[in-house]
Amino acid sequence: MRRRKLVRAGAVLTGLGAVCVAGLGSVGAGIASADPVGAPICSTAGKALAGNHRGNLVVRGNAYVADGATLRVRGNLVVARGACLDAFSLGTVHVRRNVLVGHGATLALGCAPGANGPPPMAPCNFTTTDDTVGGNLLALRPQTMYLTAVTVGRNVVSVGGGPGTQAVGTSFAVKDMKIRGDLVLYGWKGGWIGALRNNVGRDLVFSHNAGSRPGDSGANDSSEVDGNTVGRNLVCYRNVPAAQFGDAPPPHANTVGRRAFGECRGLTTA
Repeated sequence: MRRRKLVRAGAVLTGLGAVCVAGLGSVGAGIASADPVGAPICSTAGKALAGNHRGNLVVRGNAYVADGATLRVRGNLVVARGACLDAFSLGTVHVRRNVLVGHGATLALGCAPGANGPPPMAPCNFTTTDDTVGGNLLALRPQTMYLTAVTVGRNVVSVGGGPGTQAVGTSFAVKDMKIRGDLVLYGWKGGWIGALRNNVGRDLVFSHNAGSRPGDSGANDSSEVDGNTVGRNLVCYRNVPAAQFGDAPPPHANTVGRRAFGECRGLTTA
C-alpha cells in the first residue's frame, strides 16, 4: 500500500510539474519577505493588479492586489520565475483556469483570521476572502507560498523549492483551503511549512519537507499537519521534523476518509 501511494503521488508530481515548466515565462526580480506577519510580502509593492483579463496573465517582478480590488483572470495566472505576487489582502482574486508558480517565485493568496495568528491581525483581522481557482494551483521549486481560504477546483501541488533551512523566518503556509482534488506538498526546505484546517476532497500528501523554526516550546515547530479533513488518504513520509501537531491551536486531529500512512498515522481521529 505504501509503495502504491508513493508511486501515485510521484506520478502526480511529475505530470503537473511538467505543466508548470511549460507555462512559465521569463525571469522576474522579486524577493519575498520572511512571513505574512510582515506584510507586504514582496520586497517592493510593484504593480497594482485589478480588473478583467480575458486570456493569461503573467506576473514578472513584483505585483499586488490591493484591499477592495478585484482581479479576474479568464485564462491562467502565471507567477514567473523569481517574481512575487502579494494578494495577501482583503482584495478578491478569481482565476478561471490554473495558477502556475515558477522557480524562486512567491505567491501569497487569500486572507482569513487564522492566516497569521492567533490572535487575528492585519491585514486579515476578522475577514475571510473569497478567492477561487477553477483548475489547478501548481508550483515548481517556489521560494514560498502563503495560501489561505482559497477554493480550488482541482489540485494544489508544490514540488521542491524554498530558501533552505537556514532561513528560519520563511514560512510556507497552507490554511483553511477548500480543494476538490489532491493537496501535495513535497520537498520544500525553509523555516516552517504546514497544512492546517484544509478540506481536501481526495488525498493529502506531505512528504520530504524540512523546516527549522522553533515554536513556543523551543522545539522545532515545522511540519504541522493539523485539523485537516481529507476525503481519501493522508500520506506523510520523510519530513524533518516528522509531521506533528506542533504548537498550533485546536482543532488538532485530522479527519481521514480512508487511511493515514507514515508519520500521520498518529495524527488522525479514531
